[in-house]
Amino acid sequence: MEVTEDRVDLDRSDDQHRPESIKSISSAVGLEVDWIDEEEEASEDRADGGEFERLLRDEGGGLTIREGTIVPGTIVSIEDDLVAIDIGHKCDGSVPIQEFKDSRGELQVKVGDKVEVYLDTFENNDGEMILSRERAEIIRSWDRVSKAFEKDEIVEGTIISRVKGGLAVDIGIKAFLPGSQVDLRPVKNFDHMLGNKFQFKIIKFNKRKNNVVLSRRVLLEQGREKLRSETLQNLKPGLIITGIVKNITDYGVFVDLGGIDGLLHITDMSWGRINHPSQLLEVGEETKVKVLSYNEAKQRVSLGYKQLQPDPWEALEDRYEIDSKVHGKVVSITDYGAFVELEPGVEGLIHVSEMSWSKKIKHPSKCVQIGDDVDVVVLSIDPTARRISLGMKQAEPNPWLALRDKYKVGDTVQGKVRNITEFGLFVGVGEGVDGLVHISDISWSERVNHPGDLYRKGSEIEAKILQIDVEEGKFSLGIKQLQPDPFTQIAEKNPVGSHSTGKVERVSDFGVFIALGSGIEGLIHQTELSDKEFERIADVCQVGDELDFVVLSIDSEERRFSLSRKAWLKKLHGKELKEYIDTAKPKTRMADAFMKVQTQSETAAAAAAENSSKQGEE
Repeated sequence: MEVTEDRVDLDRSDDQHRPESIKSISSAVGLEVDWIDEEEEASEDRADGGEFERLLRDEGGGLTIREGTIVPGTIVSIEDDLVAIDIGHKCDGSVPIQEFKDSRGELQVKVGDKVEVYLDTFENNDGEMILSRERAEIIRSWDRVSKAFEKDEIVEGTIISRVKGGLAVDIGIKAFLPGSQVDLRPVKNFDHMLGNKFQFKIIKFNKRKNNVVLSRRVLLEQGREKLRSETLQNLKPGLIITGIVKNITDYGVFVDLGGIDGLLHITDMSWGRINHPSQLLEVGEETKVKVLSYNEAKQRVSLGYKQLQPDPWEALEDRYEIDSKVHGKVVSITDYGAFVELEPGVEGLIHVSEMSWSKKIKHPSKCVQIGDDVDVVVLSIDPTARRISLGMKQAEPNPWLALRDKYKVGDTVQGKVRNITEFGLFVGVGEGVDGLVHISDISWSERVNHPGDLYRKGSEIEAKILQIDVEEGKFSLGIKQLQPDPFTQIAEKNPVGSHSTGKVERVSDFGVFIALGSGIEGLIHQTELSDKEFERIADVCQVGDELDFVVLSIDSEERRFSLSRKAWLKKLHGKELKEYIDTAKPKTRMADAFMKVQTQSETAAAAAAENSSKQGEE
């Protein structure tokens, strides 16, 4: 059955629409009832199956009431379940009270109110007139929607629920809003839209199939395009504009400036350090931004948020003086140091070398953690490069100065072995500084392979201060220096040019080492063994042999003695040489070799003299 404002098509098969029933109404109300055959109506009206309609005429023949139409009425009474309505001409009907209540269940009318109702039938099988307030509203709504669609007008409605593919909208009748037509961008969650009122455009209308399709996106695009045009006319670098946060990514925020989106990069959000843009802004939030650049060809807009605030690096040197002590928070740690925030947007670096006076810090995390509050000293400021160098150890007393004031080079100190390495011992002597006993300063004469062979961690030792270098942070100790240097003693006993005798301690390819005493050795180079040639040193000298030598030179810094066997032998001639060789105890191959060499030399000399004499006689 299709309903219009002024008529209704009725099915002849419905008994309540029979002409006999209508005639009984005419006698009751004094009106004439006409029967209008549907054959006289347009063929499209018969498509719904109706073939006739009923109406009441007054005595003058004027049309007053028609079935299937909306008629005005007055509320005459309100009971528990029904509302009685007078539609005129001594015709009363009733409507269920629920049709006059709002969504909260509150009654919206009172006795005497004028209302419109739909006249379904004059009399049903029970002799009652059937009226409907809801149907009247639906018909009026369909009329409004139809006119809005024809005139391309905007309608307003409330989103009432989610349905497959989109949303259901109440615009007086139930309409469908596809998900693609909800907004300019795809919306993943519609929950925040439920119960809210919006404006829509009708993009599809079919009354016969009860099909109405809406679009909100069309209106947004129209408004956006208009707003975009207005925005672009005023857009220029330096402009401060208010926008809406549209989307947030790891690298920044997209802000709707009014028809055009701009990118607020994370580096332009704050002078200070932020890990993610969501720390400052939220989607949907209104915010002021500054236009940094605008590429008209690509229509790209770069925005700044921190630029709305003064640059904290300006006049920084007026706020922080060199060598001044300041307070900050550790915000980042790297392999080479820790960054400390002194104020929002101003961070300084504590290099790992500036964290401790006495300890060798391998990684900054051994001293500080992110979030720690620290006291630091400003070492240098470079506003152009936006760098501040900070020192953490400088905020504490320098133990090296206390050490220098308390001790001097040559003092003997006692302390515990704190650490042992392959190159030496670290000894704690107080003042927060450990002294190093290098492996070379453990013993004058004993060859030490590893300090751990002689000492244990925690053992008490005594040592002499060799060096205190405050600038370089060096505190050197020596254990062997507690005893006289045997090198000095031997050097005094064996000055350059003196003659002495010693045993061969070692034999090498380039010479022999002679034991001078107290672990000190002297070297007789192979060139200083003899002026005569020989193939191997081992042929003329072995470990344990005693050799006479002359001290050629003494190098105190390198702690070396250079000796010469050849220089000693050159001092001996003829009888002295024979006498030396004969009395050498024990007799060595070196002595035998030189005896042989000397004998051969003397024989050759005698032969040469004899030949010379004969030539003279001739």
